Amino acid sequence: MTAVDPVSADAGLLAPGWAGSPASAETSDAAYLRALLDAEAALTRAQASLGLAPAEAAAAVSDAAGGAGFDVASIALRARSGGNPVIPLVADLTAAVAAEHGPYVHRGATSQDILDSATMLVAARTLDVLLGDLDRTARALARLAREHRDTVLPGRTLTQHAVPTTFGLKAAGWRSLVLDARDRVRTVRSSLPAQLGGAAGTLAAFTVFGADDTRELTVAYARELGLAETVLPWHTLRTPVADLAGALAFTAGALGKTAVDVLTLSRTEIGELAEGSGGGSSAMPHKANPVRATLVAAAARRAPLLAATLYGALTAEDERPAGAWHAEWEPLRDLLRLVGGAAAQAAELTEGLRVDAAAMREHLDLTHGLIVSERLAAELAPLLGRSRAKELLTRAAERAVSERRPLADVLGEEPDLADLTASDLADLTDPTRYTGSAGALTDRALERR
Repeated sequence: MTAVDPVSADAGLLAPGWAGSPASAETSDAAYLRALLDAEAALTRAQASLGLAPAEAAAAVSDAAGGAGFDVASIALRARSGGNPVIPLVADLTAAVAAEHGPYVHRGATSQDILDSATMLVAARTLDVLLGDLDRTARALARLAREHRDTVLPGRTLTQHAVPTTFGLKAAGWRSLVLDARDRVRTVRSSLPAQLGGAAGTLAAFTVFGADDTRELTVAYARELGLAETVLPWHTLRTPVADLAGALAFTAGALGKTAVDVLTLSRTEIGELAEGSGGGSSAMPHKANPVRATLVAAAARRAPLLAATLYGALTAEDERPAGAWHAEWEPLRDLLRLVGGAAAQAAELTEGLRVDAAAMREHLDLTHGLIVSERLAAELAPLLGRSRAKELLTRAAERAVSERRPLADVLGEEPDLADLTASDLADLTDPTRYTGSAGALTDRALERR
């Protein structure tokens, strides 16, 4: 049996949606370790900036934290005894600095201060790459919407043809959701906070070490980390995590809408869309599966339940909870990975999406003209009366379906419509002439930046 390196356990063997993505790199064990070390070093620097620690200590801790001598597998195993990885990490970091500077490592902080702050760093770094992929997706969808502003296809409601729409409007709608997600992620990204509260959120230990104004210290710490400051420690006030969960779950759903539409329209019997480079099958050489859309759709199905776990952790008891905080770590990282990977997949999907306008046009005629029955009902009501027009159209529709004839031809045989020429009927039943304000709506949507 081949030995498996424990450090590679988070490589994503069963997670093709995020394996190898930028989000994967930003949420790996190594990335989390880096963020934990960054959080520790920033704390010592913040104290030194206020005269609460020697500058030499800040430099020594930062130098040690920047080194490569930390064994993530060992830290993970030793975390079991204390329940979190900060405890063994602090021991290793303290041992890595000169003896006189050891007391300034982690001074005044609690494990949750460091792990929460590190988590916000990981989230910030992941959201930065996620936002880049959302921008790529939005640009690709804007291009599709412009190019296909007037490309008509069947609108489908409850799985059936309804009335005509345009692919430009559909793509513009996808883009609108992506921009909604981008705006929510941007808001959350700008508000990700540092955490500093000490053992029970009172910052008491820092006053012992000379901090007359602990507010000044929390501001300095947030500045060192490049994170937002908060009025209160948030050990059991988990708004930042809940907001992050909500933005990520929404983003997954927004991308998922595009994915499920692509999956539907790329079915063999529809074929209106196709991925630029479909995936292969292990058993069927002819297949070009819509893999990217599949992976995005899978992420959209998983994300809400991960977010639900994080919302459940809002009920965190006392000043530090047993279990609620701990329950956040894995689902939050999974959610960052999942949605970050989905955003990367969505960017590639939309940039390479192929549109078959001819198939779209062909499908408009599948119902023999019935796709414009709404228009006919509205146009004929003033001529025949609403009730009589409905009776005529119901009868004509049944004939068009049973006889497999164009609705225009059947209507041409109705005595009540003798005043309408063949040209009039052809115009009334032309699906490309019944797209309402689709073009104007597409233009309006594309004005949004």
